[in-house]
Amino acid sequence: MDTSYVWTFEGWLYLAVVMDLDSRQIVGWAMDKRMKVDLALDALAMAYWQRKPSEGLLHHSDRGSQYACYKYQERLQTYGMIPSMSRKGNCWDNAPTDRFFRSLKSERLTACRFITRDAAKNEILDYITFYNSIRLHSYLGYVSPMDYEKEQYLKVA
Repeated sequence: MDTSYVWTFEGWLYLAVVMDLDSRQIVGWAMDKRMKVDLALDALAMAYWQRKPSEGLLHHSDRGSQYACYKYQERLQTYGMIPSMSRKGNCWDNAPTDRFFRSLKSERLTACRFITRDAAKNEILDYITFYNSIRLHSYLGYVSPMDYEKEQYLKVA
């Protein structure tokens, strides 16, 4: 779980994402003009309802106030998730989501200038769809996150 931002002529648009670290698929996201705990909670709720993980799932995030606050920690407990925050200055747990944000910005948003937050939201949603279904990942053996998950399901079946 991590949060980033995109500039628009209306002001900042904040994006929170939840990534499945096994498949690198973005399974939850939320966007808003403010970076508050509800932004992170909305992305977490989407991920939870899409995946319905069993209890004991390890949930990685940085030490940001929106993830460390009581409301967020309480939601993790409700979902049966175990919080994992790296030590101060140790960013390895969040490196994959940081890499997603770098890819989003360098592959799609670098040349974009957004008049409205809605325009930025549409471009980001389009990229998340591309990222999950088409973009090849060296970590996954040069397949997309969705294709990787499909391969894993077929191995089990």
